[in-house]
Amino acid sequence: MAQLKKVLVVGGGTAGWLAACYLAKAVNAVDPRSVQVHLVESPDIGLLGVGEATFPSIRGTLAAIGLDERRFLAGATATYKQGIHYRHWVRPPGAPGATHFFHPFNAPSQRPGGPELLPYWLLGAAPEGMAFADAVSMQSTLVNHSRAPRRAKDPDYQGPVNHAFHFDAACFARVLAEHGQETLGVIRHVATVERTELDEQGAIARVVTKEEGDLTADLYVDCTGLRGMLIGNVMQSPFRSRADVLFADRAVAMQVPYEAPDTPIPSYTISTAQEAGWIWDIGLQKRRGVGYVYSSRHSTDDRAEAVFRRYLGKAGEGAKAMHIKFETGYRPEHWRKNCVAVGLAGGFVEPLESTGIALIELATYLITHLLPTDTDDMEGAAQHFNAMMVARYDRIIDFIKMHYCLSQRRDSAFWTDNCDPASIPLTLQEKLAKWRQRPPHRLDFISDLEMFMTSSWQYVLYGMEFKTDLEPMRSAYPHMEAARQEFAMIQQAASRALDDLPGHRELVEQLCREHAKSLPVAARTGTID
Repeated sequence: MAQLKKVLVVGGGTAGWLAACYLAKAVNAVDPRSVQVHLVESPDIGLLGVGEATFPSIRGTLAAIGLDERRFLAGATATYKQGIHYRHWVRPPGAPGATHFFHPFNAPSQRPGGPELLPYWLLGAAPEGMAFADAVSMQSTLVNHSRAPRRAKDPDYQGPVNHAFHFDAACFARVLAEHGQETLGVIRHVATVERTELDEQGAIARVVTKEEGDLTADLYVDCTGLRGMLIGNVMQSPFRSRADVLFADRAVAMQVPYEAPDTPIPSYTISTAQEAGWIWDIGLQKRRGVGYVYSSRHSTDDRAEAVFRRYLGKAGEGAKAMHIKFETGYRPEHWRKNCVAVGLAGGFVEPLESTGIALIELATYLITHLLPTDTDDMEGAAQHFNAMMVARYDRIIDFIKMHYCLSQRRDSAFWTDNCDPASIPLTLQEKLAKWRQRPPHRLDFISDLEMFMTSSWQYVLYGMEFKTDLEPMRSAYPHMEAARQEFAMIQQAASRALDDLPGHRELVEQLCREHAKSLPVAARTGTID
């Protein structure tokens, strides 16, 4: 038996450096340097920084690798994210009815011994006309008043309100690269991979680079993005398209400035539905990252850019837009032989609900957990890994599709086609059929295979105005008055939290200043004593 001693991550960017940092920290936690982690990245491949949104799990990941939160905020130009604000998803602009809903990261409030609030909201115990998310969580109030989810005095990556981050992906990769090399012992190779050679068993024997020749390892982690240089081109792991379910396959994106330096920064992603898709709008410290995700079957590139520029208005004048192609789907075998894909090399789900980096985190956690101590045990690890990743992808795709297929919009072919039952997975159809008689419950989900909490399904389901008829079961919910009191207490708690939590921009700028003050004089001024 040959002991596993070296891992080579091929490709940099967010996927490569996040995987390298986590692996280096986790596998060497007990015995430092027991496994060497190397990363090779090409000097010729640039990084995009259009604004990246994350999932709350990112806080645990960054804490696990030991990255100081202030350093992260300053280096990645990061801001806080408390959820997603959906505009015009239920109905088109101008139609009567609500124009938006909010998907917060906080779970619905429930005090010990108190009633579960969702059934009582469905039965009308909440204030009339109050949206589900507004009724059961104070987070809507906080974001509407531009509050941050934590205070400066709170420990790193902690706070009273659940949250994630927005950041510039290119800047984030650079912060991770510095941290990985300086603190975690990741060995970086700046070189272009020219070819990959296999051994007699069909496993990778080496990658051959232009600048450094042969690079060898016991495990190769493919972080080469949509190209899938190792897992696809070399290991021939097929790609399973889910374009029949999720139609979006293009994006046009741009960086735009704020109107003024002190413009409030939304602590949520804004998602605005359009004729052939939706526009993301992410607030970073100095600018916004904005992009239109659309279906090429329902729009041309020129039409999409015109729709996008109309949304941007003066902010986009004179700026060049980036056009990006992608396809929703995944490789059923992320891991073959001694090669495992992380990030876009393994699969991609269109960016609604920000699952991209969360899937990188998940893949890296699983590799660390399953990593065999000797190279003869790769097959068992690969089977377990592949089963877990496929299950996650399928459940995520169901969740994303739910946003589209529940829409009441029929103003374009894109929205009409999304409601065609032929495009809705049977697993999602079965869930929706159950939930017409009762609300979603945690027992409907297998926690180890889910990306989204039960409450996320509830927030989106009822934000999209799905109808669950509980009238036949009204007698099973006798605590209407107690529920009314709970709804009132949530609003009172939200008012108190407004006084306790700082403004979002105020907190971000304070933490960045504190980071700058902690640096040596030479680092702050660019001079050497």
